[in-house]
Amino acid sequence: MHRHLVKSALVAGAALAVLSACGTGSGERTSEPRGTKAAVPAPPEKKPVKGLPGMPPVLDPEDVYAADRPNKLSPVVKDFPSRVYVPNTESDTVTVIDPKTYEVTGTIRVGRQPQHVVPSWDLKTLWVNNNRGHTLTPIDPKTGKAGKDVEVHDPYNLYFTPNGRYAVVMASLDRELVFRDPHTMKVKKTVPVSCYGVNHADFSLDGRYFIVSCEFSGELLKVDTEKMEVVGQQRLPFEGAMPQDVKVSPDGKRFYIADMMAHGMWVLDGDTFTEPALMPTGKGCHGLYVGRDSREMYVTNRGEGTISVFDFTQGRLTKKWKLPDGGSPDMGGVSADGKVLWLSGRYDAEVYAVDTRTGIQLARIPVGSGPHGLAVYPQPGRYSLGHTGVFR
Repeated sequence: MHRHLVKSALVAGAALAVLSACGTGSGERTSEPRGTKAAVPAPPEKKPVKGLPGMPPVLDPEDVYAADRPNKLSPVVKDFPSRVYVPNTESDTVTVIDPKTYEVTGTIRVGRQPQHVVPSWDLKTLWVNNNRGHTLTPIDPKTGKAGKDVEVHDPYNLYFTPNGRYAVVMASLDRELVFRDPHTMKVKKTVPVSCYGVNHADFSLDGRYFIVSCEFSGELLKVDTEKMEVVGQQRLPFEGAMPQDVKVSPDGKRFYIADMMAHGMWVLDGDTFTEPALMPTGKGCHGLYVGRDSREMYVTNRGEGTISVFDFTQGRLTKKWKLPDGGSPDMGGVSADGKVLWLSGRYDAEVYAVDTRTGIQLARIPVGSGPHGLAVYPQPGRYSLGHTGVFR
C-alpha cells in the first residue's frame, strides 16, 4: 500500500511538471498551479487628506509631523545660524544662546513681559510676544537683529492658520481670539470667548479646526479654522484644572493637553470633542514636545524638575528623567537634529539642554529673570503654526 501511494505521488508530480512546462506559445504567463505561494497583496493606499483650503498638502495621513525629520530644513531657513532665543518675562529681554557652545551670544531688549518667541508661518521672522507691552517685536533670524515693534494688544501667545492666511493672537486677559494679517498684524476678525486665559493650541491633521486651552477657567475650546468660530466648549473634569500646552498625536486622532494642577495630560478625541481622560505624568505638567521620529513626546513637569517620555505607539509613559540639581522645566523645543531638548527654567533664571536619548543634562545656562517660551531655531518643517515652534 505504501509503495502504491509513493508511485501515485510520483506520477501525479510528473504530470504536474508537464502541465507546468506547457506554454501558450505567445509569451503570456500561465496561471500558477494550485498550492504555490500567493502573491503578497500591495499595501493599501493611504487616503489623501482633504485639508483646509490653501493649506500645503499633508505629506503623510498617518503622521502629521512627517516634515519634521532630523535636519530636514526648508530652503528658507537652511542658511540661518542655529540659535536658542529665550524670552525673559521679568527682564524684558531675549537671551540668545549658541547651541553648539552653550554660550550666550547676545541679549535683545524687547517690550514688557515677553512670553513666547514664535516663528512666523513663512519661517522668515521670529515674533516676540510682549504681553504687557502690547507689542510684537520682530527678529530677523538670519541676522539676529530686532526690528520695529508692532502694536498688538495682549499678545500672550501667537499661532498661524495652516494655510498661512491668518495669525491668531491668544489675547489671554482680553478673553479673545484675534485673527490678524500674518505680516502686518492688522485685525481681520475678533472672536470673544467666555472662558478665561486662552493660552495654547494645536491644529487637527486636516487643519480644519484647532483645540485651545483656557488656563484660568479649566476649559477647552474647539475652533473652526475657516469660519473662525468657536464650535465647542467644555470644562475639564477636575476641580482647579489649569490646562497648558496642547499637541496633536502623529496620526491626528488624539490631542494631549498638559495640566499643571491635575499633574498630567488630558487625552482628547478632537473630532468628537467628548470628555477627555487624564494620564498622570508629574507635578506641574506643562510643556509637550514631539521627537523628530514622531515616536515619543517629551513632557515637562515644572513642579518637580522632571521630564516624562510618552510613547505614541504604546500609548503610555516609558521613562522619566530628573534634572540633577532640580529646576522648573517649562517651555522649549527640540534641536534640528533631534538630539537635544531645550527648556527654560521658569523660576530659576536658567535654560536646560537635555540629551533626548539618555535624559542626561548637557548644560545649564544662566539667563534673565522668568525665562518662558524659548524657541530653538531653525527647525525642520515646511511652515510654522506658531507657539515656540509647531511645524508641519
